[in-house]
Amino acid sequence: MIDVRKILAEVCDDDAVYEEGIDLIESGLLDSLAFVELFDRLEDEGIFLQPTQIDRSRLRTPEGIEQLIAEYRN
Repeated sequence: MIDVRKILAEVCDDDAVYEEGIDLIESGLLDSLAFVELFDRLEDEGIFLQPTQIDRSRLRTPEGIEQLIAEYRN
């Protein structure tokens, strides 16, 4: 199982990603460089998502990213 929050904490260099419902984009934690690194890290875990085919709003929260990955795996 992929620990999305751990990856986010490393990519964003901030433990605030563990806060429930935090908006990663509005808070500035997930900027364009962090997006690239996030997708790169997910690929390392065998999750190949196409950023251009994902509604960016689904990436606003750790929960949204976890849901996206769960859907990908099904």
